[in-house]
Amino acid sequence: MSAATATAPAVRASHQPVSDVRLRFTGILRSEWIKLTTLRSTIWVYAILVVVQIGMGVVLVLATDSLNGGPGGPGAGADPNQAAVLPATLGIMLGQLVISVLGVLVISGEYGTGQIRSSLTAVPKRLPVLWAKAIVFAVTSFVVGLVAVFAAYAVTWPMLDARGITSDITDPELWGRLVGGAGYLALIGLLAYFLGAVLRHTAGGIAAALGLLLVVPTVLSFITADWVTVIGQWLPGVVGQSLFFGSDIFEPWQAVLVMLGWIAVVAIPAAILIKRRDA
Repeated sequence: MSAATATAPAVRASHQPVSDVRLRFTGILRSEWIKLTTLRSTIWVYAILVVVQIGMGVVLVLATDSLNGGPGGPGAGADPNQAAVLPATLGIMLGQLVISVLGVLVISGEYGTGQIRSSLTAVPKRLPVLWAKAIVFAVTSFVVGLVAVFAAYAVTWPMLDARGITSDITDPELWGRLVGGAGYLALIGLLAYFLGAVLRHTAGGIAAALGLLLVVPTVLSFITADWVTVIGQWLPGVVGQSLFFGSDIFEPWQAVLVMLGWIAVVAIPAAILIKRRDA
């Protein structure tokens, strides 16, 4: 009797509700950070992003006559800050494809391996997992993109300076363009991430993301109707470029709002589906 009585509190204690400390959003963020940074694919993709950014900037400076002081170039009266932004951000045009693939893989990879079941079992509410992955991926992509853009600027700046093209790093507009390039990468990555969350399939998600960035604008460019031209100007890949290349249509803050609108259009169905569908 005494033994049974002694073990009873232990049995009752084992059935007590588990503390919710492990379900705090900060803990979920930490978990998603570990998942993202321990994958070799993540390290390789971000490394490729930096290398491509620097490499394309160097190639542009070496190969483009306009940047070497040719006719119509900076040596002929163009804005030297604009000339410095172009090689520093040109790699984004290829980097957006790289970050889109990674964005899809961040979520679809877990569905492919079945790891998503463990994640959703640990966080039964499900939505915190979706948002935590998005935040960790977006912040990491922005930081890596910022490093890549400023590294490209640092490498190409002395090359341009040797050709008499000196940019002013203290110019807020120059900083805005460089930071805008990194922001664009993060926003495009988020759009691809939520597409992957909706489709839950790597190949389908990548096809949808790259199709939205490359195929749709190309198809619309063959249609001469005015309303089609307007639609093309509102596509995420076109709007976002105004963050670093500049635009006569959108101010940077307007471009960010349009990009966030595109993300919301995909994020809302992703949130609904992750709650309703089985893992």
